Amino acid sequence: MLDLTKLARQMQGLSQHLTLEAAASRQRLELAQQHLKNAYESQQDLIDRQEKWRDRILFANATPIEPLETCIDIAVPPKIHTVIATDGSQIAPNHHEIAYCYLLNIGRVVLHYGQNRHPLLDSLPEVFYRPEDLYMSRQWGIRTEEWMSFRRTASETTVLAELACAAKGEAPALAMVDGSLIYWFLEQLPIDARDRILPPILEAWQQMRDAQIPLMGYLSASRSIETMNFLRLLACPHPVPDCKSHCPNQLEKVPCKIFEQLRDTSVWATRLKPGQRSTLWRSNSPILELYGDQTIYFCYVHVGTEIARIEVPAWVAENATMLDQALGLMLAQVQKGYGYPVAIAEAHNQAVVKGGDRARFFALLEQQMIKAGLKNVGTSYKEARKRGSIA
Repeated sequence: MLDLTKLARQMQGLSQHLTLEAAASRQRLELAQQHLKNAYESQQDLIDRQEKWRDRILFANATPIEPLETCIDIAVPPKIHTVIATDGSQIAPNHHEIAYCYLLNIGRVVLHYGQNRHPLLDSLPEVFYRPEDLYMSRQWGIRTEEWMSFRRTASETTVLAELACAAKGEAPALAMVDGSLIYWFLEQLPIDARDRILPPILEAWQQMRDAQIPLMGYLSASRSIETMNFLRLLACPHPVPDCKSHCPNQLEKVPCKIFEQLRDTSVWATRLKPGQRSTLWRSNSPILELYGDQTIYFCYVHVGTEIARIEVPAWVAENATMLDQALGLMLAQVQKGYGYPVAIAEAHNQAVVKGGDRARFFALLEQQMIKAGLKNVGTSYKEARKRGSIA
């Protein structure tokens, strides 16, 4: 139980810290704005330096594909269109439950606008209990709970492609997912483990590419600093941005790190008006080398309530008509969802496993185990005691 009286004593120090941090953040923002304006004139030179020294630069940075001062109004989407989204949830394996297994539940949403068609709102559950599902990841030093989340990401994408291809028609369509299309977690995985996660995802993307249905990742409250890091090339005091020679220890204070803790969204919030998008950028994350010709581009959009980061594969970014229409459909979704894409929100609602659902899942599992003739079926004493207090 939380003791609010003891907690209140710490709040004064926290509020003072936040006040000082807000003042420092304003100074960093002003500095970043000035560097952004200076970069307008030297953009191509910075890109050339970035490309020439990319193997020596030790911080993640993106490449602008359009002029840095770009602020484009997003067009109104067609009234007749379709939006598809998926999201996932799970019940993690627990040794204290009646059986050691896990459940993935993929929420599916297909919304048709102006077509007089019923929407699809449901979920696809799948239970995993075989030894190869539960213990395979341990050979790579990956916990089952982590492996479960990786499997969920692949399942969400596969189901999204199936829905998108089935919904293909004359009406424009958009396939959306919550979160990034850059799967940073893959960098830490052994090759054998990665090969079980990434290929199905890329294959699903290729299916949407063949169907000409744009794919989009929507990131709310993005913490990315890739565009701020591009400006570090301008702030570098050395003749060339050779981090490995001049600043090998990036954990220490380095002279170009003048925008530390300043997010991309903070700067673009000062540049964009509601309904506008920023410059289109190409991410240079090392993991994207495994994506082949489906590398990731992104931009920032003022959706009215926040600055959202929007990610798309190369085949969407390089098709100006498809990109513009996809952004229009996305913005309409945010407006319909009062600040967040309604299709993604509904996919989450369909996927989420509530406490009552969890109890019914294990009750159903218990029935099946008893039918199979298993005895002494039940939770551990520890789990039983955690569910109710004696004192």
